[in-house]
Amino acid sequence: MRFDVITLFPELIEPYLKAGINRRAFESGQVEVKLWPLREHAIGNYRRVDDRPFGGGPGMVMLVEPLERALAAIRADQQAAGTPATPVVLFTPTGRVLQQADVRAWSRGEGALGQGAVLLCGRYEGIDQRFIDRHVTHEISLGDFVLSGGELAAATVLDALARLMPGVLTDASHEQDSFENGLLDCPHYSRPEALDDTMGGLAVPEVLLSGHHVNIERWRREQSLRITWARRPELIEAARQDGRLSRKDEIFLDKLKAAQL
Repeated sequence: MRFDVITLFPELIEPYLKAGINRRAFESGQVEVKLWPLREHAIGNYRRVDDRPFGGGPGMVMLVEPLERALAAIRADQQAAGTPATPVVLFTPTGRVLQQADVRAWSRGEGALGQGAVLLCGRYEGIDQRFIDRHVTHEISLGDFVLSGGELAAATVLDALARLMPGVLTDASHEQDSFENGLLDCPHYSRPEALDDTMGGLAVPEVLLSGHHVNIERWRREQSLRITWARRPELIEAARQDGRLSRKDEIFLDKLKAAQL
């Protein structure tokens, strides 16, 4: 899959593509990323990409023309490479909130971004609405907060996808992630078995040291249920509707509810 990133700050994304275990996906070409510096598609001595908003108000608005020239260059490059024209994604608080299920589908080549996308990294006060109306096919939000620009959001999407590519992580590593089974992940522990008890109760749960794999898996499942029920109860109901909760899960959840009464 191919991702073309239109950005004013390619230097924010470049190092990420070369670091960490996820770089395997980028180096292998499973996730191809091309960065398109927007100022290279501006004209004039100042390479201007923004201007004051009509109607007044604070901040600057990203201009249509440089964005359209950048997109035209991407389309020409895609055509020369024999790749299809991919959707144009804008990261914005008004977009649909990204879900792990979306990323999982894309990693399998399914859904809106299954073949890749043009990722548009906005800055300043926003992007001229006319470019959005003409070219943007999907709007994505990471949540109810505001970033300085879309570069971190683009890197987040690339990270979430890269780690699901074959050979990047083991299947077991990402299958235990939060949201993979519809629930939040359980707690994890490593050496030493016990910390200074002056800090209070910091020993590893005994079941994890028992070597009894069935009991360990059940403990992890129950901890996942406990945390999800306490912090994201809507995920419990969604898992129930999807048929992801077993009879043992429901009995455990009933005990949690009874203990709260």
